[in-house]
Amino acid sequence: MTPEQRSLRNSLAAVPDRLAAAIPVASPAPAGEWTPREVLLHLLAVEDEVWQARLRQLAAEPEPRWPWFEPGLAAVEASSWEAVLQAFRASRGRTIASLDALDDAGWAKTGAHERFGRLDVAALLQRAIDHDEEHIASFG
Repeated sequence: MTPEQRSLRNSLAAVPDRLAAAIPVASPAPAGEWTPREVLLHLLAVEDEVWQARLRQLAAEPEPRWPWFEPGLAAVEASSWEAVLQAFRASRGRTIASLDALDDAGWAKTGAHERFGRLDVAALLQRAIDHDEEHIASFG
């Protein structure tokens, strides 16, 4: 893993802790905004249905093609945001394990996104980090 790849991997791995620190404990969500639990359910859906799915496709297909896709909320039976955060933490851990298993050829594989063009694994991770950052900032 190159230093840049390690940095992206570590940034991705740090998100669950950053979310835990950013979520306001006593403040209700403003009207029309997602609650912390709903934000986490969305991040969990994106983790499973987008990032992990695309990493699997990169491993199995020569040049996967990806449509724009924005999942809603994961179907997880968890009443608190803390419980959903634990589910997200576990899912993100699986993503990190997939990244840790990649060799140089795995990191170099690319797919074509209809909106973002050709993405290798590092570029895909940057998209994931950018998406996470948007939601972390929503707790600001």
